[in-house]
Amino acid sequence: MLVPLSEIRIKKRVRKDLGDLEPLKDSMKRYGLLNPITLNARKELIAGRRRLEAARQLGWSGITANIVDVKDTLIQLEMELEENTQRTDFTGDDLLSGYERLNRLKNPGVLRRILNAIKRFFVRLFKLDR
Repeated sequence: MLVPLSEIRIKKRVRKDLGDLEPLKDSMKRYGLLNPITLNARKELIAGRRRLEAARQLGWSGITANIVDVKDTLIQLEMELEENTQRTDFTGDDLLSGYERLNRLKNPGVLRRILNAIKRFFVRLFKLDR
């Protein structure tokens, strides 16, 4: 659900320091919001403070949010903590493998470029045949 930023209320939060938002803002400019923020039915923020602030700084008027029907303050705090602690960073090997794959896709070898050209040719030919 798209929620106007002006309607979102921020109560007491665990995270005090939002850190450097520039990388997040760059990502949101480039790809949009990949993971919605989480609000309760009263549009009070449960999870996604950094994403919300980045959206504000980018001048967005609204943001995608998951609305959960949770009234219990204890459960809301548990959700905030859970959302911020249950992520696992990539291992060094995972990150290296991902960037190698990205590099291959951005810079295909000669054989891959030839195969891609042949594929595009037949896709266009098939579309023209219809």
